[in-house]
Amino acid sequence: MIRTQIQLPDPLFRQVQRIAREQDWSIAEVMRRGAEAVTRAYPPTKSSAQHWRLPPPIQAVLLVTEPTVLRDLAQADAERLQ
Repeated sequence: MIRTQIQLPDPLFRQVQRIAREQDWSIAEVMRRGAEAVTRAYPPTKSSAQHWRLPPPIQAVLLVTEPTVLRDLAQADAERLQ
């Protein structure tokens, strides 16, 4: 079991104490049961189970190295997309 520390607002802590007292549970048991309820309410989704990774870099060779030609090609491409 993992030991952790949390901070609760005073009103919430009083409610947790009340539940623990009424159910004859420890505060830790109230928190465990609360965490279990939340994890049941929010089951893992397919997208959260998969970790996105950055694709590998594209292996390319720049065919045009003259800056003015590159500028003109970029401008022509931008105009084509508008």
